[in-house]
Amino acid sequence: MTTSSYIGRFAPTPSGYLHFGSLVAAVASYLDARAAGGRWLVRMEDLDPPREVPGAQTAILDTLERYGFEWDGAVERQSDRHDAYEATVARLLHSGLAYACTCSRKQLEGYGGLYPGHCRNAQHAHDMAAIRIRVPELEYAFTDRVQGEFRQHLGRDVGDFIIRRRDGLFAYQLAVVLDDAWQGITDIVRGADLLDSTPRQLYLQELLGFPQPRYLHVPLIIQPDGHKLGKSYRSPPLPHDQAGPLLLRALRALGQQPSSELHGASAREILTWGIQSWQPARIPHTHTLAEAELR
Repeated sequence: MTTSSYIGRFAPTPSGYLHFGSLVAAVASYLDARAAGGRWLVRMEDLDPPREVPGAQTAILDTLERYGFEWDGAVERQSDRHDAYEATVARLLHSGLAYACTCSRKQLEGYGGLYPGHCRNAQHAHDMAAIRIRVPELEYAFTDRVQGEFRQHLGRDVGDFIIRRRDGLFAYQLAVVLDDAWQGITDIVRGADLLDSTPRQLYLQELLGFPQPRYLHVPLIIQPDGHKLGKSYRSPPLPHDQAGPLLLRALRALGQQPSSELHGASAREILTWGIQSWQPARIPHTHTLAEAELR
């Protein structure tokens, strides 16, 4: 039973299985939603079929269930939303807010990841080209519930960014904004690696007339070599028989203080304690946490 207008979500990418870093983000988003009496949705961000691991979607949902998570409604998939993305790209092209870009990666080497605007006024055909959104020479800022104020100048720091790739696949920045608005998401709780993406999403929300959600970016769990725990670095998947200990470890990573009485408790019991005891103010105000320090 929900008692508030809060709607949160967990949106994994099925390019691999859930790992401990994923669990920390899932726990934070779940507890924040449930402690507010809100809804918690699960969405598969399956935008990139070539990178998707066969069976990963099923494995992710199975792991969430084994770890005690209960989501509201059906699992939505971005692969079912292509028509909505395409309609928005067409609208932005028609209004002149987006344009076709034929630049290759080689042509853009040496610009430090900042698009120099080569195709801004070239009026290329839209077929077989990437589509970029024009960004203003403005600074976008927001106050994160954990990380505090974050500022980014879109023109100087990002440049015109891609919303549909040359191969026809839609970009994360576009899809996430459309889907969060479509699902009525009020609060986004996710890893601090996406802090840098938020100003681009704020700009798209503004262009498309969407309300701005609240944001909470939790510290990213990193390995001893400095790499984040993630699918591309072969982080170990969550073992099915370690739900209790790993949930307790995730709570500690989030600055919560689980009671010693929870050792040996079931996953559901631990999450129930987490909901009742959730204090976002205790989350470490840092972008990263070393995995080794949490053992």
